Amino acid sequence: MATYKEKVGTAVVNYAGDYPGAVEGELWYDSTNKDFKYLFPNVTAAGSWRTGGAMNSARRQFGPSSSGTQTASLVFGGRNGGFVDITESYNGASWTEVNDLNSAVGQNGGAGTQTAALSIGGEIAPGPSVAGTEAWNGTNWTEVNDRNNAVSSPRGAGIQTAAIAFGGGSASAKTETWNGTNWTEVNDMNTGRSGMGPAGTSTLALGAGGDTGPAADVTITEQWNGTNWTEVNDLNNGRSGMGGAGLYTSALVFGGTPSEKANTEEWNGTNWSETTDLSTARRNLGGSGTQSLALAFGGMISTSNSALTEEWTGAGAAVGAWSTATSLNNARKSPAGSGTQTAGLAFGGDESTGYTELYNGTNWTELNDLIRPRQLLGSSTSGTTTASLAFGGLYGGQPTTAVTESWNGTNWTEVNDLNTARARLGGAGTQTSALAISGYTSTYVGNTELWNGSNWTEVNDINTARYALAGVGVDSTSALAFGGYDTESKSGSETWNGTNWADSGDMNTARNSLGGAGDRTSALAFGGSGPPQTTNTEEYNGASWVEVNNLNTSRESLAGLGTATAGLAFGGEVPPPSTATEEWNVPSNTVKTLTD
Repeated sequence: MATYKEKVGTAVVNYAGDYPGAVEGELWYDSTNKDFKYLFPNVTAAGSWRTGGAMNSARRQFGPSSSGTQTASLVFGGRNGGFVDITESYNGASWTEVNDLNSAVGQNGGAGTQTAALSIGGEIAPGPSVAGTEAWNGTNWTEVNDRNNAVSSPRGAGIQTAAIAFGGGSASAKTETWNGTNWTEVNDMNTGRSGMGPAGTSTLALGAGGDTGPAADVTITEQWNGTNWTEVNDLNNGRSGMGGAGLYTSALVFGGTPSEKANTEEWNGTNWSETTDLSTARRNLGGSGTQSLALAFGGMISTSNSALTEEWTGAGAAVGAWSTATSLNNARKSPAGSGTQTAGLAFGGDESTGYTELYNGTNWTELNDLIRPRQLLGSSTSGTTTASLAFGGLYGGQPTTAVTESWNGTNWTEVNDLNTARARLGGAGTQTSALAISGYTSTYVGNTELWNGSNWTEVNDINTARYALAGVGVDSTSALAFGGYDTESKSGSETWNGTNWADSGDMNTARNSLGGAGDRTSALAFGGSGPPQTTNTEEYNGASWVEVNNLNTSRESLAGLGTATAGLAFGGEVPPPSTATEEWNVPSNTVKTLTD
């Protein structure tokens, strides 16, 4: 029998405790605990929904580009009071209105992609169901040949040159295929119904659930093989008005009615299994993408049309985690920092000593102190260990300060002051291109100042004035500010484009005195106080925030640096002031113990 070394190429390491040199999948012997251990990658056990950019026009019962993706989809037509001709395109962060359909239509089916779609049938008010078809070329809609059957609420799948339309209003069983020019009637479904969750292609399609009449929602699932429909295993929850995504063998359906449903189910080609619900229950919504990366948008909540978009990431995705690292040499609250996870700088956090420490990925080393000891200061978060900027804060018992200091890798040097003295401000950028964001004077202020390497210049204010916020960004032209406090803790975030601030997605947990890492399009928010104090960590993708794994140590008034995939959290107040340091990594590994 081959040995472990012969199979793997390395011998089993004998180490007292958790072996820091282990790589993913490597086995070692923990001589302290008398166990064999190995590193296992952290992945999500179940998929999750996160909020995406809202549609410009709230509506329901529209056509989706069923073969679109999570980052490139199209929605067209629908109902919002009356029927509409509105078309919107999604880029993974936001929806943009583009050229309208030729006819306002609702309860239409959809197929195709963001740049080559089909609007199929539906209703044009006032009047009966229609057979009209329109084709989208990425810029404009063109009327093409009608369906053979005028049906409202059909379901569509496939692409613009090879699509299928099936089912619909009045419990239709009709099925037609499209070859890019004409529709052809093919074999009917076994059970006619409308409001199914659709998935697949023109030759391999799936129709799940639906209703066979008023208040007759069913669990029936049928598969299309290019010739016939075959009944297969049922959904777990009978419903209609669902969104769908994916393929014949790996599909996802979500939402629906009666009432509003949040249920999400996955299809593995044989069976349906329940998984994580939508964040917001709704009916008559749209969907596109795959089983692992899907998009759910629009629909209806009670009596109101919805513009809400949610993004689905399936099970098995890499998930980040915090791990405890070497503590700071000096406990402090409200410090600042700049740099990366393996080359970071921590400074300030105490009004009597201007501690500066260098982190090399393993240990903290004390360096020369700030000239003006202070806390609650701002920093150039994307600075380096040899070129950083510290500004504002509380100093020497004064209410606020405008002092700015520049770091050259050895010493701090005083440079030109901020125009507005303040503390509890956010910061972003580098030593030569930085931003000072909002903060506190004798009240909260929205001032933004830009540093060009020599002087500060006042520029456009942040939209929501606040203090005790976090800021990140690569330079003075690209930044993100989030959280904070005015008369209450804030959940809002704003992006800076070099000229103006624009509101972006809200965090799930409103808080102040939090830490941050990353940049304008990919960031982390962690810790802080709502109150209460929290370990909560959230990840930002350029449009929305989602909760991820928490800090190990609950604290507020902490600092952060690094990126959204390799971040560092340090200091803060538990209370008392803390030396705690934690590293965030994606992907990460968990130590597993072999058991009998």
